[in-house]
Amino acid sequence: MHLAQLSLDSLLDGYQQHIVAAHKQPLFLLLVGFIVSFVCIRFSVRMIRAEVRWWPGNITPGGLHIHHMVFGLGFLLVGGIGVFATNGGHPWIDWFGFSFGIGCGLVLDEFALILHLDDVYWGEQGRKSVDAVIFGILFTALLLTGYVPLGVVPSQETRWGLVAVIVVNALVSIVALLKGKVWTGLLGIMVPGLSWIGAIRLARPSSPWARWRYATRPRRRARALRRERLLHRRADRARTWLFDLIAGAPDKVPAHHTATHRVAERMAARAAARLDAHEARALVRRSARLADRRSAAARRPVPPGQGLPGRTGHGQGSHGQTLHGQTLHGQTFHGQGGPAGQDGQRQGQARQRRRTVRAGRSRTYAVRPGPGAAPQQPPAGTAPSHRHLWPHTPRVRR
Repeated sequence: MHLAQLSLDSLLDGYQQHIVAAHKQPLFLLLVGFIVSFVCIRFSVRMIRAEVRWWPGNITPGGLHIHHMVFGLGFLLVGGIGVFATNGGHPWIDWFGFSFGIGCGLVLDEFALILHLDDVYWGEQGRKSVDAVIFGILFTALLLTGYVPLGVVPSQETRWGLVAVIVVNALVSIVALLKGKVWTGLLGIMVPGLSWIGAIRLARPSSPWARWRYATRPRRRARALRRERLLHRRADRARTWLFDLIAGAPDKVPAHHTATHRVAERMAARAAARLDAHEARALVRRSARLADRRSAAARRPVPPGQGLPGRTGHGQGSHGQTLHGQTLHGQTFHGQGGPAGQDGQRQGQARQRRRTVRAGRSRTYAVRPGPGAAPQQPPAGTAPSHRHLWPHTPRVRR
């Protein structure tokens, strides 16, 4: 208990000495608000993503999803305008600094959405938001370690030397950024040693520096590729694991595959499935109707002695084929209209209809005479019709 009290007293003394006495309390509260807002909003969105029942969920008045960067802009405006309105006096500047830090956390958490103008929060592109938040937190924490970059207080004697060092360090940091060393170049603004190391080492193969300088240097490009494969990919995997632990793993979809596209694809797949099912049911119904018609035609009784269209039953037909007691295409025809004759008659009629359709002619139908009509006599020079067959009738064209 005594040790805990001593630790707390030393912590408060350090806070009074390094934060309050150095006039850094507004900046410290800004950093606290930054970290607290980021942690809280990431916890909230992960609860929403996990569909936890007891968590409130998104704010959607009237079906409109309000992103948390909207509230962050409100906190930013309150903090920025409040400092100017109160002339930076205490204790208002401390509260406005805390409000500004909350706004920074909420807005930078959706930095990727603002950059791409698309809802890529849980995509691979959403990692840019985590990068922006971590860089903002580190940059603010580094500002607490000194008054200016390099941690040197400018004075009359060291002013020009300090300006020269800052300018050179800025140029070296730009070179490190062009070589693809993002974190080294950004943190090197506050810590000069990091930017110098990044500027001296080989550039990453996908960086602008490699495209400009390594195109004519195959050996150096090969070294950069080998280093990227052995060193940088391991560092990227470690960074990915850390970011997944902090902010949650992104969706396993392509970078350009947004939530809107996924919903549209699901709806299109469902519509296609419904159409396919409808087409299948319609095909089954058509097949069933066709089968019913064929079975009904097979069961339909044929009048005794009715022959094929255009052929006579006992003598010679129009093609010179004898039907009585003879065979036609493997079918036996009987003058009395037996089962074999009925099957052959139906097959002949079907062949006649198919030939008519293939020839592009309209179908013809035989018109039977009425009850009071006189039977038509066969033309002169033809064999007489069988007495059990229907007399030939004129054909009408539809």
